[in-house]
Amino acid sequence: MDLAPEDSLRLNVMLANRPQAIRIDESRMILHALSDKGEMEIPLNPTCRDEQYIKQIREMLSMHVLGSPSGYPQHIWSRMGHLNSENLEDLLLLGEPEAVVAIAYSEELTDDLARKAWWALEDAENARQMLRNADVVNGHMGKVLAAWLIEFLPFETEAEKIMDTVQLVLQPGLVEDTVKADLWKRARRKNAFYVGFLAALPDELPEPAAPAAAWERLQDGLRAMAQDNPLAARLHRLMSPAGQAWLATLDKVLEKPGTQDVVNRVLDVTAGYFASARPEGPADATIEELREEAENWVTDPGNALVRQILDMEPGLSHGLVAMRVLSGSGYGVVRPVFGKSDAIGTLMRRKLQPVLDPYREYINTLRNLA
Repeated sequence: MDLAPEDSLRLNVMLANRPQAIRIDESRMILHALSDKGEMEIPLNPTCRDEQYIKQIREMLSMHVLGSPSGYPQHIWSRMGHLNSENLEDLLLLGEPEAVVAIAYSEELTDDLARKAWWALEDAENARQMLRNADVVNGHMGKVLAAWLIEFLPFETEAEKIMDTVQLVLQPGLVEDTVKADLWKRARRKNAFYVGFLAALPDELPEPAAPAAAWERLQDGLRAMAQDNPLAARLHRLMSPAGQAWLATLDKVLEKPGTQDVVNRVLDVTAGYFASARPEGPADATIEELREEAENWVTDPGNALVRQILDMEPGLSHGLVAMRVLSGSGYGVVRPVFGKSDAIGTLMRRKLQPVLDPYREYINTLRNLA
């Protein structure tokens, strides 16, 4: 069945004027087009069932844009981010939500394309994906997307999405300090927020902390060797007020995590924070295996970086062991529990206690360096 004559005419006139993006409101049967002069609406007049008519509209758009009435499905795989720049402008004219998603995931995304894609489909996952793009973060759309995601946060129920959102909106330049303070307050009720802060602002957490007891005595010596010794640089950072605030926040998360996603993510963030203590890359080991390996690592006479620090202060051996253990954080630490249980909440925390109690001891070792 053909399109209604008035719809066909209006659509062809609209396409001749080279719109920037198209979206279709299926519930109201209205097609919206974005141009450099603003927006226009085309009320649709179905000649058959609405679903079938929308399909015909999209086939017409696809024929005009891609030369095939079924041209879009070949781009479904583009959610993986492999679209090239030549495809992107065209996909905005298909009136297909999945095509907009493809643009959000594209490595070729620009700030201007993000603007058009956001007009075409406001969606939380699209916003998060676009905020992983440096051009968008540093452009006009970065603040727009961050503000929208913050407004949407009360409606997010999954810890994974909350952690992603907080980490992404805390990128430099996107939100004001007052907004950061408000997000930090929300973390007191839902500690998934803290995980986003740990990842995004490791040295600028809103809640201050006192330096470690050994800070005044050792900071000059550690700073002097920090340029050539990444372990000394990390110890210097850990003993500082910023490092102590980070450790305190990490311990707060692990004291009462709500879901397995929170535990897994905070372990990954911890591994990244301590990466300089494990230059060979991530570990996949239990807490017992990490402890044994760390003790051997610290006592290895061939470990020049460790020896340099211990020559200055032998008492830092426990701190170095703790750093090495925490640098091996990851799923391996909790596999003995999570590999057998999908529990959350109180039951999960009870099952995790034999793992997290010794793990948290290493955190407290670094909080009590004297």
